[in-house]
Amino acid sequence: MIQKNITTQPKSIVEVTITVPWVDLQPNWDQTLQRMAADVELSGFRKGQAPMSLVEQQLGSRLQDEVLKTTMPNFLIEALKGTDIIPIDYPQYQLISFTKDNQLQFKATVTNRPKVTVGNYKVIKATRPDIKPVTDEEAQKVIDDLFKRWKVRQPSASQGGSINFQQSVGQPSANPVSQDAAAPDDEFAKAMGAISLTDLKTKIKKDLEANVTYNNELDYEENILQEVEKITTVELPDILIQDELNRMLVSLQRRVADMGLLLEDYLKGQGKTLEQIKNEWKPQAEKNVRMELGLAEIARMENVSISDAELQAEVDKIQDARVKKQFEAQEPRLHLRHALRQTRTLDLLKKMVGV
Repeated sequence: MIQKNITTQPKSIVEVTITVPWVDLQPNWDQTLQRMAADVELSGFRKGQAPMSLVEQQLGSRLQDEVLKTTMPNFLIEALKGTDIIPIDYPQYQLISFTKDNQLQFKATVTNRPKVTVGNYKVIKATRPDIKPVTDEEAQKVIDDLFKRWKVRQPSASQGGSINFQQSVGQPSANPVSQDAAAPDDEFAKAMGAISLTDLKTKIKKDLEANVTYNNELDYEENILQEVEKITTVELPDILIQDELNRMLVSLQRRVADMGLLLEDYLKGQGKTLEQIKNEWKPQAEKNVRMELGLAEIARMENVSISDAELQAEVDKIQDARVKKQFEAQEPRLHLRHALRQTRTLDLLKKMVGV
C-alpha cells in the first residue's frame, strides 16, 4: 500500500510526497520490461527472444524512465482518492529515490482547483445600457462607403460596357449599371442586391440596428459579470492568470494581423516589450479569471448542467468537417461543455438580476 503526505501551499499549490513499496511497483516493472523486450535485439538471439536479465541490462535507465513515466501518474491518482483535491494543471514530478527491488519515492506538485466563495448573487444589480438609435446619417455613411468601393471596382465605359459589383466578384447580375452615376442611385442599389436605393437604406439601417442590439446585450452581460467579480473571493492560482494572459495575447495577435502587422512591429511601435504588455494586462487578467471562477461557482450552486445530448446537438451544428472532427476528442468536448454551462448560467443570472 502506498504512503502519502499532502502539503498545501499558497495559491492553491499542493505537494504530494508518495512512497510506493516495491511489491506494488514490481508488476508494472515486469510488464514494461516484457513490452520493451519485444523490440530489443541482442547478438546471438532472435529479436524478442533474449533472456530477460540480459534485456534488462541492455535497457538500463530507459526501462526505469519508462516505468516511472507510466506509473507515477497512476500512483498520484490513487494518492488523491478520498481527498478534495482536483488538479487543474499537469502535475510536475520530482524523483526523490528509487532503485529496483526497493521502494519508490517521488513528489508531485499540482495546482488544486481553488476554493471560490460567491456572495449573494441573487440580489446584485446591473444596468442595461441605453440603446442609441441608428440615425439616417449613419446608414447613409455606410451607403456612401459601399458606393466608393463599388466605383473603384468597376471598369470604365471605354473598357467595354458596364459590370456591376456582383459581377466584379464573380456573381452574374441581371442589372447592368451605368458607370456615370455621381452618387448612389437605384441602379447601384440593385447591384447591391436591393430593389431600390430606399430599400437598400432600409436594409442597411436594419442591419446596423441589429448590430447595436447585439453589442448592447454584450455590454449588459459584461455589467452582470462585473458585479459577479465584485462578490467573488478566491486566491487566484498563477497558472490560471498565465492562461488568461496567453488568451489575451492570442487576441492581440489576431487584431494586429488584421492590421497587416507582425506582433514585434506592433510592440516596437508602442515602445513596449511583451513582458511590459503582460504586466499592464495582469490586473485585468485577474479580474477575468475571478469573473470566470465566480460564474462557474454559481453554476455549481444552481446545479446548472449540460447533458450529453445537448453537447452533441451543439457539435452537430458545426459545418466545417475538419473542425467538427476535433470534437471527437475528449478535451475539446470538455471545453465546449464548460462554455455552454457558463452561457446558460449567465442567462439564468439575467433573469435574476434587477436593474
